[in-house]
Amino acid sequence: MSTETQTPTTLRGLTREQADHFLHQMVLIRRFEEKSGEMYTKGKIRGFLHLYTGQEACAVGAVNVLEERDKVITHYRDHGHALARGLDPNRIMAELYGRVDGVSGGRGGSMHLYDVEKGFLGGYAIVTAHLPLAVGLGLASNLQNEDFVTLCIFGDGSVGEGEFHEALNLAALWDTPVIFFCENNLYGMGVPFQQSLSTEISTLAEAYGITTENVDGMDVVDVYHAAKRAVEHCRAGSGPYFIEALTYRYRGHSMADPELYRLKEEVDEHRKRDAIQRLRSEMVEAGWLDDAGYQAVVDRVEREVDEAVAFADASPEPALESLFDNILAEDARG
Repeated sequence: MSTETQTPTTLRGLTREQADHFLHQMVLIRRFEEKSGEMYTKGKIRGFLHLYTGQEACAVGAVNVLEERDKVITHYRDHGHALARGLDPNRIMAELYGRVDGVSGGRGGSMHLYDVEKGFLGGYAIVTAHLPLAVGLGLASNLQNEDFVTLCIFGDGSVGEGEFHEALNLAALWDTPVIFFCENNLYGMGVPFQQSLSTEISTLAEAYGITTENVDGMDVVDVYHAAKRAVEHCRAGSGPYFIEALTYRYRGHSMADPELYRLKEEVDEHRKRDAIQRLRSEMVEAGWLDDAGYQAVVDRVEREVDEAVAFADASPEPALESLFDNILAEDARG
């Protein structure tokens, strides 16, 4: 009998092609965010900038379950979600720069990425405001028999808002195919989650009769399988689904955050659970990756991000005469 180790055909349910894709996307998101931070400090990106560093497994695991017909609607920490959905990194960076070749024509910036062709419907700056919109999308899917699922991503800071409860209540009443995906990164801006809610997030969703589960948001494979169950549930006409993913952001709330509310040691402790290194280690153990292979991924991503910066630098700013373009107003003349 041979004692040679057999190369597995799957890694906890992922094919090698999926694992390769997930690793590339997570490394891309990480490096894109790091570069965005660099460009912000150089004054090339202005306004607000909320980095997704550390939360990559949530975006990659959840978004990759969706089909082309499905929709994504999310909060203002949206770069990772957009990249996972397949939006062009060049055009995303151009949008961060406020240039005409950006995904929103340079009009939205970091918090308002948008691409109808990809089913990526924002980027919303007002906390929780997009949850009722997600319910509306779910209602449209039902009434128009379009059979698409809406992935609605939001942070733990949303659960104290009235719109959160209104959205969950209506979604349950109307059996809308909406996945409510809560990225619990333990802080609402600078407030620790434990100081802002007297119960568990999942109990709030369960109170509305919504199927709920908790998942390790630092494990892309776990997130993927949870999201897959959610999509199957919604696609079967069983109503909404709620996922709470426990994750962690390595950077402050925004680039303007001095991070006086947590210690460096806390961040370092959470980095030990890094999603990229976890998947990398599992792929190495499975015989699917070695150091040279991982370096090839890093090198490829570096080229992609450098290309995105060059594209954004070359893109022109919106012309002054376009200031009032895309603004709808009632004709005062009647």
